[in-house]
Amino acid sequence: MVRHVILWKLKESLSEEEKRKVSADMKTNLEDLVGKVPGLISLEVGITPLASSNADVMLDSVLESEEALKGYAVHPDHVHVADTYVRPYTEIRMCLDYEKN
Repeated sequence: MVRHVILWKLKESLSEEEKRKVSADMKTNLEDLVGKVPGLISLEVGITPLASSNADVMLDSVLESEEALKGYAVHPDHVHVADTYVRPYTEIRMCLDYEKN
């Protein structure tokens, strides 16, 4: 299995209210990909960071394999969610993919 973890920083130009709405939309639409993308076992989005955090949104997902991760990256449903609910509102993205024991 492969764990795919992403941290995003939302654009500073967004108001706090906009950040809450964007984060909620990201969570709903990303978590909805489970059952639609082959090989995607689980996906959780954290949108309530503690004050000590320096990221706004976290995605933590588990996929069956590295091949499933590659398929997830180009799956039309994932691309739509990323292009509609994520990329327009984020300025920093950090990713860590690793084999899960």
